Amino acid sequence: MAGGETNLEPSIASWWKSFNDPQLDSLVERAVNSNHDLRMAGARVREARAFYRIASSQLWPTVDAGSSYARQNQSKNQPVLGSLPMPPGIPYENNVYQAGFDASWEIDVFGGNRRAVEAGKAEVAAAEFGRRNVLVTLLGEVARNYVELRGCQRRLEIATNNLKTQQEALALAQDRFKNGLTSDLDVQQAATILANTRAAIRMLETGIQDYIHRLGVLLGQPPEALLAELSASAPIPSAHPVVPAGLPSELLRRRPDIQQAERQLAASTARIGVATADLLP
Repeated sequence: MAGGETNLEPSIASWWKSFNDPQLDSLVERAVNSNHDLRMAGARVREARAFYRIASSQLWPTVDAGSSYARQNQSKNQPVLGSLPMPPGIPYENNVYQAGFDASWEIDVFGGNRRAVEAGKAEVAAAEFGRRNVLVTLLGEVARNYVELRGCQRRLEIATNNLKTQQEALALAQDRFKNGLTSDLDVQQAATILANTRAAIRMLETGIQDYIHRLGVLLGQPPEALLAELSASAPIPSAHPVVPAGLPSELLRRRPDIQQAERQLAASTARIGVATADLLP
């Protein structure tokens, strides 16, 4: 590695722990366990694996087996049987057993089943990369909104402290104006700065609520569920000292959305082979 570049693939399992923030660790863990988009992506992976197993089964013999049992009881008072002398020992009750076994195997001459298996395998990989893409996006959004939240809280603290100083500056400018030591322009400028700071404080307070609401949605909870937990100010997480950027080509190959698109293309190509085999006898 040189100049902050590396070809090693970064781990998405614990990269956020480099910030050394227990609150962020807790949020990420809960997001992974409860985010609805990630759950749906996991369900799509299981669905793709099931279809792959179905496609793979076409390459092997098909075996059918069945059995049945029935018990019959005939009445002695039937119109026909009751009018005829029946020899002794004729059973009016009997058991009927039946069993069957069948096996078949279709030879994949034109490769349609093999291409279907190839397509199913590619679709499984595409679904797995799709889940990875959702996971990367989810973890990035949780970390980004958390850092933005802490930064917004810090700016609110600074703005609140400035508000007190600007209120004192306005009072001083008004006192100087009353004593004829300054013009009204200084008073108006101090009042304008104070009004701008108050407006900024209201915007920062709204922004803090927005970030908390976003984190609640990312965790699969109501937007206001984390207000009590995250409203208190906390330090901004420190950035990792070394960011493994990597070469542009390697970065593209590591992106799960590109890997997903490539596997989807491979699956579509294999489906063409399946359709071609269906045209043959």
